[in-house]
Amino acid sequence: MILTLLFNGVIALKNIDNLCLNCFEELENGSVCQSCNYDNDTPVGNDYLQPRSELCGRYTVGALVAHESDSAVYMGYDQQFDAVCVIREFLPKGISNRLEGNTDVHVRERFKADYDRMKASFINLWTTVMKLHNLSAVVQTYDVFELNATAYAVTEYMDSITLREFLLRNPDGNILWDKARLMFMPVLTTLEALHANGIVNGGICPDNLVLCRDGKVRLSTINIIEANVADSVLEFTPHEGYTALEQYDNTHKVCPATDIYAFSACIFRALVGQNPPSAVSRETNDKLMIPNSIAEKIPTHIIKALGGSLQVYPEKRTQTVEAFREQLNAAPAVVAASGNPIPKENEPDPIENEKYYKGYPVDDEKDKKKGNGVLVAILVILLIAAVGGGIWAVTTGKLPTGGETTTAETTTELATHVVPDFVSAGYTQSDIQNNAAWNEQFAISFVAEYSTEAEEGVIFKQSVTAGEEVDEGAEIVLTVSKGVETVEVPDVGGLDIEEATKILEEKGFKVSTVEVYNDNGHKAGTVKAEYGMAPAAGEVVAKGEEIILQVYGEEVTTTEAANDNNA
Repeated sequence: MILTLLFNGVIALKNIDNLCLNCFEELENGSVCQSCNYDNDTPVGNDYLQPRSELCGRYTVGALVAHESDSAVYMGYDQQFDAVCVIREFLPKGISNRLEGNTDVHVRERFKADYDRMKASFINLWTTVMKLHNLSAVVQTYDVFELNATAYAVTEYMDSITLREFLLRNPDGNILWDKARLMFMPVLTTLEALHANGIVNGGICPDNLVLCRDGKVRLSTINIIEANVADSVLEFTPHEGYTALEQYDNTHKVCPATDIYAFSACIFRALVGQNPPSAVSRETNDKLMIPNSIAEKIPTHIIKALGGSLQVYPEKRTQTVEAFREQLNAAPAVVAASGNPIPKENEPDPIENEKYYKGYPVDDEKDKKKGNGVLVAILVILLIAAVGGGIWAVTTGKLPTGGETTTAETTTELATHVVPDFVSAGYTQSDIQNNAAWNEQFAISFVAEYSTEAEEGVIFKQSVTAGEEVDEGAEIVLTVSKGVETVEVPDVGGLDIEEATKILEEKGFKVSTVEVYNDNGHKAGTVKAEYGMAPAAGEVVAKGEEIILQVYGEEVTTTEAANDNNA
């Protein structure tokens, strides 16, 4: 395929067959690109547009990047402007595909009404985004059109990295509010505009907020809301720690506060260096842990703002972007006292080091969970903490002021730490693993055991006593409850009591007996065959439960019976 391009009146010919289908640079030798290592011979399934397909006589389809819940995403080439772009094709998972050799999207019969409704939502979403081209935090949308019995949105390709990757590459794993403010505040204007147009993103997380070369943070991915709720025909993949409670299958409604929750969780991740716990887990164990060394660097009004915006239930959460912005900016008097001016939204934070983009190693496993010192827990709006000797405990609803003191951090090489009480608070294994400071201070490992006392998944034993002072890196083994171990009750009816007891005790049961009348015909000391066990044979009960056996007593002879009658 030869593309004819006109530049300053000069016609240039470009052979698309000799371009990489991922970055659209010229191939030097063979099918593998020297610039991005993409192989043009990579097969693409029949469900997708095939490489080099043309749309509207203008866009050339390149490599398949991803298949999200509502759309397939391709790299693309805009022939009109000789520019790389991104092509999003409405192709909802599970309800649509392509028949071999056909470019039109095929929809399963029972989903056609859903498909048409969601396609209209897709078109409305991207048409709205295209109109918001003057906002700095959205990737520019160039074209929205219908073709192949589906719909498409063509957007700008931005050389960028995700917020998560940027934070992973940061030496400290987190950033200070002064830096975060310049990155995040402009995004609020975009969210406000989307909400004003009836659009709730529902999928904000560090993987789809991207940091571009101009220093601006942008929303790289926007899906229709049906792709981000559990009660939908579309595939729902929650972003743990960022997906709000109302997006799961429950009675709470998705609303602008849904985006405020997710965006606040991103700010939390940037400032603290760790993901918040999932919203579902916070319903029963509402803890947001912040290392003391980090909490001291976060302005009090920011902690308070995050407390309001990260409320579990949407009705209690900060409701509007405008209100959230005011909380983050704080009252003018507070701002003046802190010496931090209200940020201007046109002041991006440029990336000064090329390492943040290419050629710099990333350790996705570590997530750079930095932070030493005592842990501070935010319980909803209040800042509540109690670990070792240093305590921030707020019972009056007031946040700690700058004059309050906390436990001093150890800076010597032979640092020691007070072992927290991992048991009493009802922590789960994920709570521990997501806590940056604990994993810096101790070498924590886990074993699993059954427990009749502790709920499944909850820590119920620790190898080092809470309150003990240990060297940094000390090994601590935490025992996680596997819940109650259940066993099927074996049938021991008719067996000798010794044999029956042995069988039941080997299964982990306790055994007690009740002697029952033996009207002859039964061997003394045997278990009653019918209805002689409680719980009954075949029932599944907790291991360790008591089994009561009815055991026949000595046989009653004729003489004994006669004497009884004479008496």
